[in-house]
Amino acid sequence: MAELKGIVVPIVTPMNEDESINTDELRRQVDRQIEAGIHGIFPFGTNGEGYILDFDDKKLVLETVVEQVAGRVPVYAGTGCISTKETIEQCKMAEAAGADILSVITPSFAKASQHELIEHYTKVAEAVPNMPIVLYNIPMRTGNALEPETVVELAKIDNIIGAKDSSGDWNNLSAYIELTKDMDFGVLSGNDALILKALKAGAKGAIAGCANVYPKNMVGIYENWAKGDLEAAETCQNNVAALRACFKYGNPNTVVKTAVNLLGYPVGKCRAPFNYLCPEGVEALKAALASDKEKGIC
Repeated sequence: MAELKGIVVPIVTPMNEDESINTDELRRQVDRQIEAGIHGIFPFGTNGEGYILDFDDKKLVLETVVEQVAGRVPVYAGTGCISTKETIEQCKMAEAAGADILSVITPSFAKASQHELIEHYTKVAEAVPNMPIVLYNIPMRTGNALEPETVVELAKIDNIIGAKDSSGDWNNLSAYIELTKDMDFGVLSGNDALILKALKAGAKGAIAGCANVYPKNMVGIYENWAKGDLEAAETCQNNVAALRACFKYGNPNTVVKTAVNLLGYPVGKCRAPFNYLCPEGVEALKAALASDKEKGIC
C-alpha cells in the first residue's frame, strides 16, 4: 500500500481551444510539478475538472500522467462517480492504467444516507482489493458529507487508507484526524488555508489546488514543517492568502487555471460553461500574481 505523505497537486487538465486534452502541456505540467518537489500528482480531481471529463478523457489523462511521471512520485486518480457501478468501472480503469492510489469522491446530486455511503465504499473497495483508496469529502460540491463516524467505520477496511477533507470545516477535519489517530489511516487537508494547522494536528499532508500556481511554496509548507522550521512553514502558508482572496470572483477551479495561464503556461480554459472570470476578477488576480512575484513566491 502506498504511503500518504506531503503535498499532492490536483493537477489542472490542459485543454486546446476546442476543449480537447492538450497532452503535450499536461506532460510539461507534470515535470514542472515534480521539479518543484511535489510529493504526488492527482489527475482529474476537482481542479483537474474530473466532474466534466468523460471516461475516454480520464483514461487519456491518466495514461499520459502515469507515463510522464514514470514512477517518480505516486499518481492518484479521481475515480468517484454518482453510481457504485460506474465508480467501480472507473477504479478498474485507473488500476489498469497504472495509478498508485484512488481518490473516491462521495456520490453527488441525490441525497445519500451514511449507511448508503458505507455500502458504496465497501463495494468499491471489494472490487479493487489491491488498490489503496482515499475517501474524498467535499459536501459543498456533492451535497453529501462523510461524517467522522462513517470515516472511522470505513477506515477498518484494509485498502481504504485515508481521507481527504475539503469541507473547510476545521471541526470536521480535526475529528477525522483525532478519531483515526490510532488506526493505520491518514488524513489529508483539502483546504489550502488549513494545511499547516492540519499537519500540526496529525494530518499526513494535503491535496492542494494552489500547488498548480505555486508548487514550490506549497511544498515548502510541508517540508519546513517536517524539518521543524515552523516559522518558514507559516510564511509559506500565509503566502497563499492573496491568491485565495481571488476565489470570491468565481469558481476556484477557474481562478486557479486562469492564474496558471497568466504565469505563461498555456493550459487553456476550463470546459464550458464553468470558465468565466469577470474582468474585475482577472485584474485582481493579475495584481495578486504580480505582488506575489515581487515576494519571490513561486
